[in-house]
Amino acid sequence: MVTILSNFVNILAQVLIFAIVARAILTWFPNTGNNPFVAIVYQVTEPILAPLRRIIPRIGMIDISPVVAILLLQLVILVIGQA
Repeated sequence: MVTILSNFVNILAQVLIFAIVARAILTWFPNTGNNPFVAIVYQVTEPILAPLRRIIPRIGMIDISPVVAILLLQLVILVIGQA
C-alpha cells in the first residue's frame, strides 16, 4: 500500500513540475485568450504558486516562485523515494 501511495505522490509531483514549467513557458507568449490548455495549466498551478508568491518577493520583474515550487516538489520526490 505504501508503494502505491508513494508512486502516486511521485507521479503527481512530476505532473505538477511539468505544469509549472509549461506555465513559465506560456508567460513568454502573448495572451492566448480562451485557450483551454492555458486555462487548465493555470488552474492546476495556481494553488501551488499563489501561497509561494505571498512569501517570496519578486526580484525586479522576475517571479521566482515557480523555481521554488519545482525545488520543493523535487524535495518531495526525493523524500518519498527514500521512504
